[in-house]
Amino acid sequence: MSTEKDIDFVLRTVEKRDIRFVQLWFTDVLGNLKCFAISPEELEEAFEEGIGFDGSAVDGFASLEESDMLAFPDPATFALLPWRPKESGVARVFCDVSMPSREPFEGDPRRCLRKVFARADEQGLVPNVGPKIEYFYFDNDLDPVPLDTAGYFDLTPMDRANDLRRQTTLTLEKMSIPVQYSYHAAGPSQNGVELRFTEAVSCADNIMTARLVIKQEAAGQGMFASFMPKPIPSAPGSAMYLYQSLLDHDGENLFWGPKEHHPAHLSDLAQHYVAGILKYAPEFTLVTNPTVNSYKRFVSTGEVPTHATWGRKNRSALVRIPTHKPGKHIATRVELRSPDPTANPYLALAVTIAAGLKGIEEGLPMPEESTCDTFAASDRELEAKGIQRLPRTLGEAIDRFESSDLMREVLGEHIFTYFVREKRREWEEFCTAVTDWEREHYYGGV
Repeated sequence: MSTEKDIDFVLRTVEKRDIRFVQLWFTDVLGNLKCFAISPEELEEAFEEGIGFDGSAVDGFASLEESDMLAFPDPATFALLPWRPKESGVARVFCDVSMPSREPFEGDPRRCLRKVFARADEQGLVPNVGPKIEYFYFDNDLDPVPLDTAGYFDLTPMDRANDLRRQTTLTLEKMSIPVQYSYHAAGPSQNGVELRFTEAVSCADNIMTARLVIKQEAAGQGMFASFMPKPIPSAPGSAMYLYQSLLDHDGENLFWGPKEHHPAHLSDLAQHYVAGILKYAPEFTLVTNPTVNSYKRFVSTGEVPTHATWGRKNRSALVRIPTHKPGKHIATRVELRSPDPTANPYLALAVTIAAGLKGIEEGLPMPEESTCDTFAASDRELEAKGIQRLPRTLGEAIDRFESSDLMREVLGEHIFTYFVREKRREWEEFCTAVTDWEREHYYGGV
């Protein structure tokens, strides 16, 4: 929560650094970044009383009859925009959205994640997340032709994006977003960046900022950064891996357990958490993979999950347990491999963390570890073992999501209803346009 100390620091910084525009950032339900700018003279009032705006103009927010909204800046998210001039500079701050009565607006994705975080915090749990985001560089936004033929971690003159990744990293760090590492990914012109762990709401803020910075720096070099999950049919798709753990209020990692207790060094709490993610994954997939194109990525290549399984060395598992350095218990975490970078990060974190917490609440047992051999079995054989298949199309994901009591509870009626309506419309438009051949070969005959 914001404090007077945070607000005083922001107001003094604005005056000292000659900031003339303060951008108020928030997202719509689908994760599109929205912004309007105020003068520094309005900032103190914004912290105290909020700044009004027309919510009916934002997709998924409000009807014309209930259009008035208030944006309350979160001073802890204040940062200067490095790509703007230092003279008469520009800063940004993320906002929480409220009704004119100051009641939290239930259609605000950031509020949704805050609610899940608060519920965990009441139980003495602090959700901690580190994201790894993949994306492609092209020379325009219409024709996805690769700019290089480099591969995973390649360092060659063929890697056209080496300097661009460096500049992107520097810009993020100027905005106090630490980068673990950046790299050329497996596909041609495909790149990735891994951000440092932080608590869940800050992580979602960082993902939104990183997506903008990546696009901003690419545009400055005459390139286009694409977060489409599968822009090139013959190339690997782009993921947004989420590394999750739960800490206590003293900063101790509650996921770690001795190897004698569990071969992957997982505590009972962590095992229940993973079991919850596996159980509810088919229900939250619409949120973590929200576009028609998302499901072109789910092909059996050995790198992308198609079933709700877990493993250590098996990268086709939905949840992978990375091996950490001996004695470094704080690094114990689970890697969720299904999300893609088109997801709204606030909602993606809200539903996946809520699924894990539900697993803890229900005391779900962690199933048997899956190896690569698991996927030689048919869907019927896997189902007999209790292994669920993830949705193969947007339409299937909508059906699983719509029937989920947990998703309705976590997201609230406003976001839940809007998500179903918009995604069903998108799916119906696609089904009208797709050819019979594509339907048969790429979308399971649906």
